[in-house]
This record gives sequence, C-alpha cells and structure tokens, in this order.
Amino acid sequence: MRSVIYSMGVSLDGYTVGPDGGFGWSTPDEEVFAFATDEIRQVGAHLMGRRLYETMLYWETADQDPSLDDATLEWTALWKPLPKVVFSTTLSAVQGNARLASGGLAEEIERLRAEPGEGDIAIGGATLAAEASALGLIDEYRARVHPVLVGGGIPFFPRRESRVDLELVETRIFSSKVIYLRYRVAR
Repeated sequence: MRSVIYSMGVSLDGYTVGPDGGFGWSTPDEEVFAFATDEIRQVGAHLMGRRLYETMLYWETADQDPSLDDATLEWTALWKPLPKVVFSTTLSAVQGNARLASGGLAEEIERLRAEPGEGDIAIGGATLAAEASALGLIDEYRARVHPVLVGGGIPFFPRRESRVDLELVETRIFSSKVIYLRYRVAR
C-alpha cells in the first residue's frame, strides 16, 4: 500500500512559515536541494492546498528560463509530470498535471491508494497536513529542520488531542547544519 508522507522544511522552533508569511530561511542549499530532488523521485502523487499550489506554480514554467542550472532543470522535469491534487474552495481551475480535489481528503487518499501506481502520496502544506494528521492518515513525518528561530507562524505539527507515537527511521545532518528527521507512525 502506498504510504502518505508529510515532508517540509521547518524552523527549529517548529514553523513552516514565519509570522510574516515568509519562508526564505528554508531555501535549500545545493546539498539539501539534491536530497529533496531524490525524495520527489519517490512520490507518485502530491496533495496540496491552495497556498502551496500557488507557490509551486513557478515550477510549471521554470524550465523555460535559460539561466537555470542542471539541478533546477532536473527538479522541474520531475515536478511537472507529477500528478497533483489541489484542495481549494476558491480556485475554479488548476494548471499543469494538477486537478482539483473532487472529494474530501480521506476520500482522495483512499482513491489514490486504490489506484494502480507506485510512489508515495505526499502531502504538502501544514494546514492540509494538519487535517490529514487529525484523521490519522499520515504514515511518515519528514522534517528538514533549519537552524533558525522564526518566532511564530504556521506550525509544522498540528495540535492534536491524542498522542501519536513515532519510530525514528532516518537522520541526516547536512553541511549547512540542516537536520533531516524521518519518523514512521508506530501502529
């Protein structure tokens, strides 16, 4: 069965976006970017909310920029064909290989798990991940912890009313001092 993963950059104090709405502090260096590229190779579908979808629209046309380096072109080549499901109550249409969700989050995940195909089901965006977490749908949490305190914003981990036990699967320390933590939900 395809796993549902939640993987994002996070500040040391636990936020994916700072209080000003910015996340420039999580821009990856070459080593972390290469790691993220390898991670996206393992994804078969990506679920995201409107804000993340709008941020990621850049990648739909990035390959038209002749100044991009090979690593960025490689990321774009992986991202563009990746099937994406966008959860939004305000968008009426989406671009590229994306579609608007036709059901709720649990129904979409169930549909994707039942479809033939390979690769993980990734959830992007802390708000959508919070909903998935509350429904008990996340199998793995993957955090790239950046050495910065942003003081507030959108938290990586949602507030839950129940305990979730996790098993540490992998750690990695990058030369930029970003720490990758991969946890599987203990079931």
